Amino acid sequence: MEGPFSLDLIPVDGASGDESMWEGSLPEEGSIPIPVPIPIPIPSLGAVSEVSAAGVIGTGTHNTGIGHGILPTQVVALTLLLASGEILECSEAANPEVFQAARLHLGCLGIVLSVTFQCVPEFRLREVAFPSTLPQVLEQLEEHLERSQYFRFLWFPHSDHVRIIYQDPTDRPPCSSSSWIWDYAVGYYLLEFLLWISTFIPALVPWINRCFFRLLFSSRVEKVARSHRIFNYECRFRQHVQDWAIPIGKTREALLELREALDAVPGLRAHFPVEVRFSKGDEVWLSPCFRRDSAFINVILYRPYGKAVPIREYWSTYERIMRKHDGRPHWAKAHSCTRKELEKMFPAFPKFCSVREKLDPTGIFLNSYLEKVFY
Repeated sequence: MEGPFSLDLIPVDGASGDESMWEGSLPEEGSIPIPVPIPIPIPSLGAVSEVSAAGVIGTGTHNTGIGHGILPTQVVALTLLLASGEILECSEAANPEVFQAARLHLGCLGIVLSVTFQCVPEFRLREVAFPSTLPQVLEQLEEHLERSQYFRFLWFPHSDHVRIIYQDPTDRPPCSSSSWIWDYAVGYYLLEFLLWISTFIPALVPWINRCFFRLLFSSRVEKVARSHRIFNYECRFRQHVQDWAIPIGKTREALLELREALDAVPGLRAHFPVEVRFSKGDEVWLSPCFRRDSAFINVILYRPYGKAVPIREYWSTYERIMRKHDGRPHWAKAHSCTRKELEKMFPAFPKFCSVREKLDPTGIFLNSYLEKVFY
């Protein structure tokens, strides 16, 4: 077959063994399965991998672990195609100012042609998940951060229930206790039906949160697998999401304030979970973790069967608390920030704007969202 051609790689369900099966679309050839080696892992990976490399760094994708930064911190070099048609190689040594901006680029500096990540030898992770309570986990937060390399927890609003999750490198053989009945029949199909019912009877939401904690999250569970299989998880529901990063020292105060707000406002309902993850401070200009260790507090509202759900009151309550505690929004999630607010939140925002205006003076790479961010 003669080129040129493009190849989009998408994971194929059911791949196993020493090779990962991917599906590629080639012009006039249809879709064909192509075996490729499993990539050498990077130290920390986001929860969703069906995203391009340029996309995950461009929006500041993160995982958890106070010893690890967001994914852009793992970039050591990249290549940009600029609006002028020039191809620019960027790294700490070559075009360092552009490199600092392009590690989290928002898609507005140029087309990312290649990205080089800092990788590590393949490793397995052991995931241990167990129940706790919100007061306990907040009281022992420092201990949890020291005890596990990749620590996060899930809080179930309208209760004090918490699911603590440790993920750490291991030499143990792969194992799993997953069950289709619990994971899908109950954890997906039944849950989505009940969430749909709750759109007509909102008072059911607190009961759903407490009930499903007891059904699915109240026991200790262990799993061992390759790192990417532990880092990734399946997002089964259509959903609205916000995810802001606050200084790690304000985690307790912010979560308790969010709990109080949910208890104080009649009719304000929050789906489970509120996911709390942690990231190391960095020097990436538009990083929510710029020069501070941070806690990401992720809130969610599901859209069962695609049905619209009211979000304004919950979103405004959450954003008010995040702003109060010096929060910065995740660029890939919903937020209502204006340029004036972003300039205050991100100290290096003016530097980024200067580089953007130099590389794309006519705004070829801007869209309606980015125009709101920069103007």
